Amino acid sequence: MARRALKLASWTSMALAASGVYLYSNKYLDLNDFGAVRVGRAVATVHLRSARRLCELCCANRGTFIKVGQHLGALDYLLPEEYTSTLKVLHSQAPQSSMQEVRQVIREDLGKEIHDLFMSFDDTPLGAASLAQVHKAVLHDGRTVAVKVQHPKVQAQSSKDILLMEVLVLAVKQLFPEFEFMWLVDEAKKNLPLELDFLNEGRNAEKVAQMLKHFDFLKVPQIYWELSTKRVLLMEFVDGGQVNDRDYMERNKIDVNEISRHLGKMYSEMIFVNGFVHCDPHPGNVLVRKCPGTGKVEIVLLDHGLYQVLTEEFRLDYCHLWQSLIWTDMKSVKKYSQRLGAGDLYPLFTCMLTARSWDSVNRGIGQTPVTATEDSEIRNNAANYLPQISHLLNLVPRQMLLIFKTNDLLRGIEAALGTRASATSFLNMSRCCVKALAAHKKKNTHSFFRRTQISFSEAFNLWQINLHELVLRVKGLRLASWVSALLCWLLPAPH
Repeated sequence: MARRALKLASWTSMALAASGVYLYSNKYLDLNDFGAVRVGRAVATVHLRSARRLCELCCANRGTFIKVGQHLGALDYLLPEEYTSTLKVLHSQAPQSSMQEVRQVIREDLGKEIHDLFMSFDDTPLGAASLAQVHKAVLHDGRTVAVKVQHPKVQAQSSKDILLMEVLVLAVKQLFPEFEFMWLVDEAKKNLPLELDFLNEGRNAEKVAQMLKHFDFLKVPQIYWELSTKRVLLMEFVDGGQVNDRDYMERNKIDVNEISRHLGKMYSEMIFVNGFVHCDPHPGNVLVRKCPGTGKVEIVLLDHGLYQVLTEEFRLDYCHLWQSLIWTDMKSVKKYSQRLGAGDLYPLFTCMLTARSWDSVNRGIGQTPVTATEDSEIRNNAANYLPQISHLLNLVPRQMLLIFKTNDLLRGIEAALGTRASATSFLNMSRCCVKALAAHKKKNTHSFFRRTQISFSEAFNLWQINLHELVLRVKGLRLASWVSALLCWLLPAPH
């Protein structure tokens, strides 16, 4: 009972935190500057206190609650800085299981003691997350490996967490009929069992590694099946810094723009071309490094427990929608948003999808950079339209929910790197959309003439995109030369 009471308190805290975000988003326009500053400081203090309590309660309840905290900690572009900076610790430093518990899980699943399986095994984990923790070890044949060990009580506790979540969601619906969050329970019921099966995670890792093998910048650690079970996963050890760690990238001379481009290419290919999407790209699961052998920059993709498989119909409609958004075809934006279930809420749907204001969507998301004013508007809308957002999340296909989550996490990474909403990322998305739509048309025609026609059309569209990118680069170089000339004129070199 005490544990249930603690969990109830944690969910209450989350609700209070959400109301705090709501207060944050409403500007104190009627106050003078001095009053606004005082209120702003008071709000920041409340946010920090609430964020710390939320983090403590997530850690106390573990499992599902840490996953919620991890997601909130990645929303740099949406939530107050007090929340994201406090909750970021959950990406890799969540509560740990004791070594006694780790030994017990390995003994039960592999049938041997740690010293029989490994030459050495680090007691201190490399990182701990919601469902498991990872230890560095060395096998008797000399291979250095990462050992992912599931927290021992998480299997039994997860079903209770979901039941409690369902009860609370139903209670909230009785009190506030306009808030409909049953989709959250349905998704947790479907996804948690998959995430708790490490053999499923290993299969996903091998599938995505094969699927994206043409990307030489992507590294997916190799799985060692002989010592892997549903609760223990043995994989190749790969070191690196978190993808949002700009200090690490500066120290290692890694270009943040290159990382952002690679990440965009990788996820565009997953979503638009293959329809098999890694849905947990929080910073603890995406590392960057320079390959020890070649010195080339690599992205290391970890934690393959949660993937979304997109139906062909959904994937193609989603391709058409993004093409329409990128090229500002508002008639098609409405058409494909409604095909994806948004109905009359399609303006809100496109704003949620792009994290841009409706005005920016109408002017062209690739044409206008994100401004502080627009960020403020997005925060206001997130608070003021909660009932409509809740209703929309009930309307869209369930596949869309994990896509929203993935978009949120990727956008958080871009915000941390300072590369959000770059024109290059939209052009890479457009390339993948063109290729995916052309491949679908070719697959459904047997006419050689028609297939040739589709290939020419695809090549022409890709040429247009390349030309557009070249124009943008020339403009950028011209602007840089103008700025340089202006600085030389204003600050002449001393004689």
